[in-house]
Amino acid sequence: LKALLASMASGEEITVCDDEIRSRYSHLEKMTDLVAVWEVALSDGVHKIEFEHGTTSGKRVVYVDGKEEIRREWMFKLVGKETFTVGATKTKAAINIDAVSGFAYEYTLEINGKSLKQYIENRLKTTNTWILSLGGTDYRIVLEKDTMDVWCNGQKMETAGEFVEDGTETHFTVADHSCCIKAVSSGKRKEGIIHTLIVDNREIPEAVE
Repeated sequence: LKALLASMASGEEITVCDDEIRSRYSHLEKMTDLVAVWEVALSDGVHKIEFEHGTTSGKRVVYVDGKEEIRREWMFKLVGKETFTVGATKTKAAINIDAVSGFAYEYTLEINGKSLKQYIENRLKTTNTWILSLGGTDYRIVLEKDTMDVWCNGQKMETAGEFVEDGTETHFTVADHSCCIKAVSSGKRKEGIIHTLIVDNREIPEAVE
């Protein structure tokens, strides 16, 4: 086993094994071919997607939230597509690799078959998101309007719905705090239903992600 001898300011010498050096700096070494990073907001949280592409070896590596999901070494074809899933909901994702010119490449992310831009625009129409702090802990609450499913910090919540005079109410509890999402008609066709989160009788402003 090789070892590295390093001189200290005091004149002493320390011995650092190769294995120790590799463990300290492996995270830097493995990201040398990083070409793209995306952050995607899903109902169960905001996920980070990283993509490595070795344009000489053809290597392709996909990381989701720091975890390696796909690794392909020595790909003869430098262009193509890699498909995988993201988050607890197993949302379908794909990275497209296209040649722009010469040795330049373009990388685009698709979520559920839509470009990232289209996905974000659609998500703004189909979900509501609120971010609040309770007892010093931050919570991200997401309502999926098509199913009325409620998510909090990556967990799908147990809810109870009821009809009230001016609409519906969806009740659930977060850290022993009473929460309610009220759905009321706006009276305007374009706006549709307005959803409001009430926590401990206090209205929480909607977040924009």
